[in-house]
Amino acid sequence: MRFIHTADWHLGRIFHGVHLTDDQAYILEQFVRLVGDIKPDAVVIAGDVYDRSVPPHEAVQLLDEVLYRIIMDCRVPVLIIAGNHDSSQRLGFGHRLLARQGLYITGQLNTGFVPVVIEDAHGPVYFCPVPYIEPPVVRELLGMRDVQEHDGAMAAVVGRWTSRVPPGGRKVALAHTFVAGGEESESERPLSIGGADRVPAAHFQAFNYTALGHLHKSQAAGGEHIRYAGSLMKYSFSEAAHNKSVTLVELDALGNVTWEALSLSPRRDVRCIDGYLSDILAETPGGDSKEDYIMVTLRDSGAILDAIGKLREVYPNVLHIERPYLTSGGALRGPGGDHRRLSEMDLFTSFFQQVSGEELSPEQQKVLARTVEQIYRQDYQAGQGAWSGGFISKREEGVRV
Repeated sequence: MRFIHTADWHLGRIFHGVHLTDDQAYILEQFVRLVGDIKPDAVVIAGDVYDRSVPPHEAVQLLDEVLYRIIMDCRVPVLIIAGNHDSSQRLGFGHRLLARQGLYITGQLNTGFVPVVIEDAHGPVYFCPVPYIEPPVVRELLGMRDVQEHDGAMAAVVGRWTSRVPPGGRKVALAHTFVAGGEESESERPLSIGGADRVPAAHFQAFNYTALGHLHKSQAAGGEHIRYAGSLMKYSFSEAAHNKSVTLVELDALGNVTWEALSLSPRRDVRCIDGYLSDILAETPGGDSKEDYIMVTLRDSGAILDAIGKLREVYPNVLHIERPYLTSGGALRGPGGDHRRLSEMDLFTSFFQQVSGEELSPEQQKVLARTVEQIYRQDYQAGQGAWSGGFISKREEGVRV
């Protein structure tokens, strides 16, 4: 059994004001050709297919085209679960009809716990989808009043799945979650506040392979058979050093796993440049690298007239400039860094300290954490059905986090 594990496509993403749909189409064209060349038994997409619960129509059209070519032209089935950026109801529309064509979408928790079974030369492989789902929803659907946090919710769901697979059967989990110990990036939206979103890797030890989504760096999470594929592209400057890829997984007759990272080449890379303006302007960028999406950290201490205009004469896609000298000490204090790269907790804490001259007390921090988490939950629930009063901050409109 060979299948391709990918995740976190975030179709419809806006990066520092730039719509990335064309860049995503460019890299997905390579992905479709890769699927056609390899002819895997399945493609697994572990959540956050879209970047928001109500995606732009260009993103929907792109997904429609890609799935059609994989399923109809390449004759490869596709399994998709919803992530925390997706609307589970919208993504899962028509899933029972689509399953007959080889498109298996799990938007909401499958309370019947019926696995997707795909056969190979050695028999069945049981795919067990675990979409992103909030603990209160698990508590209600499964009637488990003691489920309060993500850890307990995941334990309950995984326990149901493992009990439904025949003893000795080869089984693969698909999960959109934060496994404790994983390395974060700046482009992931928190699932919860204060670390309550972490779940231990031990929940997935019973599976031959676990295809994870949510964290944007490709990495193992508690074992080589429990892995994040990473995001389709670089979605923050903190990911500039990442090597983006999809994961080709192979299960033998006994369920032993081997895997290989397969790289895809973006239309434009994401890079960081650090130095003095005169030195940066004097450099001659080679090849197409001048078209990359770039953040520049300027070390100049004096005033600079139209710095971004000068930089864009050499690098047209400079998206952000940092001036450390202007935000460290003196009267021109900023929020402790680029506001796009700080969480709501960090932004408000910095604001409160500058206005009041005092740090937030532990009790105030708890109140703030509860408030921010409630806002996240309202935003997520707004994508599941009727508007519930949540909002998307101006910061999220420009750069989803």
